[in-house]
Amino acid sequence: MNELIRVQTNDRQEPVISGRDLHEFLEVSTKYPDWIKRMMEYGFTEEIDFISILGESTGGRPSEDHALKLDMAKEISMIQRNDKGKEARQYFIQVEKEYNSPERIMARALRIADETINNYKMLTAEMKPKADFFDAVADSKSAIELGTAANVLEIKGMGRNKLFRILREKKILKENNEPYREYVDRGYFRVLEQKFSKPDGSTHINIKTLVYQKGLDFIRKTIAKEEGQ
Repeated sequence: MNELIRVQTNDRQEPVISGRDLHEFLEVSTKYPDWIKRMMEYGFTEEIDFISILGESTGGRPSEDHALKLDMAKEISMIQRNDKGKEARQYFIQVEKEYNSPERIMARALRIADETINNYKMLTAEMKPKADFFDAVADSKSAIELGTAANVLEIKGMGRNKLFRILREKKILKENNEPYREYVDRGYFRVLEQKFSKPDGSTHINIKTLVYQKGLDFIRKTIAKEEGQ
């Protein structure tokens, strides 16, 4: 089939044509903006029958085009009531037949399947470093600082301060963010005392709380319950 008017596909893989291309093919004497505005008065709806497209500005007002679906293009062609309109309408009917042929439908299905698989592979690749990091923490005997638990668990909207507040409200942490002995004995946390001397010679004790893999899972379940998930 000879290409009378260029046919493209939109993001839904539907055939569309340029309103300006159709205007030129139909040899309409009225300027495109005025003509297409009048055509739209026949009851066409944006985002359903067509979408507006702004061209690049060359210093003045950017030109406007429209991506028309085949049904709209066929109806507009019929409205012209001339040989060019009839020719365009017959052309769009043939385009539609080819588009809906079993071979073309299968080709589109395979393309969509390939895109879905590729998107899944990309998502998996992006998530793998995070998953590997969590697995490394969960499978090891080591512990991480409690302050980084929110980042490791990646709970949406859960920063360090909110995490500590919830754990204090649940009586898991004391007011100084040190875990209660019950949760240390369960193997969730480890408390380290760090001593250092100040310039004046006095000794200061800093408390650091670490959380084990069991503790991370416990925190995750506690937060999920709190958030109603």
